[in-house]
Amino acid sequence: MNNTFGRNLTLTLFGESHGPEIGCVIDGLRPGLPVDEGAIGHRLALRRPAAGIGTPRVEPDPFRIVSGVYRGRTTGTPLCILIPNTQTRSGDYVNLQNTPRPGHADYTGRIKYEGYADPRGGGHFSGRLTAPLVAAGAIFLTALAERGIRVGTHIAHCGGIADRPFGDLAADLAVLEQAAFPVLDGARAEQMRAAVLAAAQDGDSVGGVLETAVLGLPAGLGAPWFDTAEGLLAHALFSIPAVKGVEFGDGFALAALRGSQANDAFRMEGGRIVTATNHNGGINGGITNGMPLLFRTAVKPTPSISAPQRSVNLSTGKEATIQVGGRHDPCIVPRARAVQDSVTALVLLDLLGEEKTDFAL
Repeated sequence: MNNTFGRNLTLTLFGESHGPEIGCVIDGLRPGLPVDEGAIGHRLALRRPAAGIGTPRVEPDPFRIVSGVYRGRTTGTPLCILIPNTQTRSGDYVNLQNTPRPGHADYTGRIKYEGYADPRGGGHFSGRLTAPLVAAGAIFLTALAERGIRVGTHIAHCGGIADRPFGDLAADLAVLEQAAFPVLDGARAEQMRAAVLAAAQDGDSVGGVLETAVLGLPAGLGAPWFDTAEGLLAHALFSIPAVKGVEFGDGFALAALRGSQANDAFRMEGGRIVTATNHNGGINGGITNGMPLLFRTAVKPTPSISAPQRSVNLSTGKEATIQVGGRHDPCIVPRARAVQDSVTALVLLDLLGEEKTDFAL
């Protein structure tokens, strides 16, 4: 099991959903980067469940930075963040230990780890592990902002409701930085909330699509073949629980176009080379071209639902019907945007660390 991502900048996650603490270790940050604990708290708040459409398990996340920071700046040594688990109810999972929940890692985790994995709340597979990832992401996003690079994610679709597309990216990203419910059209937020609540009342859940934009990236990040910018981002994005699809630029829609329509023509603007369109999402040949980076992820419906589901009793080998109790989100899409921002920042900082330029870590 590899719990570390990155080469120049690495992030290691550890802990379990119902263990005493979860956390992360960051290695590779240059000394002197600002560490704003207020910014970390803000990003963790964006990840926290919203009243009515989120899980009743609301963790306050009083994080502790136990190494790697002195007087508000990174020291250049490993930075460790710890977050306690304070709202666990392990008894909710006693009846599920022998009947894996459909859509979860209960069965695959049991096979891979020979029955020794912590089953409470999903253990190490739990979305709870995204809390330290988001805490680390706040530091990464601050480091990118110092270089004029901004990251933002909105809910493009949720519960059959579509948000408006990105427009003025600088203005939209500024709005999303503070938005508790990450949409660009406020009216759509209430419609999405209503769709989530309707599913929850049926004992069900909904998924959605997250769309991310990155402004200020230089041209030249990435590589052909096995270390493409898309490939490295997709690797990390698929690590986010419930993400089942990733597309860049116009993605699958490009398959229906002719080359004359899909190509992004080059032109000059203010003494720099830009493209007239951005169908390819800011990447050509696996390398950033200096245009805004644009991509989307498909987030599946939360698999823990209270409606009856079919499973198998692993002790008896007989089919069974289960109802998942406990506290679960009827939709994780709003909370996942903070995770997607953090994962994006991690990959981009790691890529920037490979460049022998002023952008390097």
